[in-house]
Amino acid sequence: MICEQLSAIIQSKLSEAESKLWHAHPVWFLDGNPIVGYSQQKSGIRLMFWSGQDFEEPVLNICGEKFKEASIFYTDVSQIDTVALERWLQKAQVIQWDYKNLVKRKGVLVRLK
Repeated sequence: MICEQLSAIIQSKLSEAESKLWHAHPVWFLDGNPIVGYSQQKSGIRLMFWSGQDFEEPVLNICGEKFKEASIFYTDVSQIDTVALERWLQKAQVIQWDYKNLVKRKGVLVRLK
């Protein structure tokens, strides 16, 4: 149920994004660059934003320092704050780091937007 809700909201707010399975998880891309996706983990459904550290959203957990991802875990559909999710999706379109060319740049991230 959580995944269906997340997918519906992401699809409605990122209608121009390409969605596909990437490393066996649903991920949405803008111009070939991954921006949002989710996966099932032991602690729940992890919703991840590839450039989420720069969203300045304290509820999003920062996982590391090398990359710019941030995420939130859900264990129940009632935990999804639709207003916050829509805000994060807007930020995901405006704030992007170039993950598409990460290998070509030997692991160096460059800000796109």
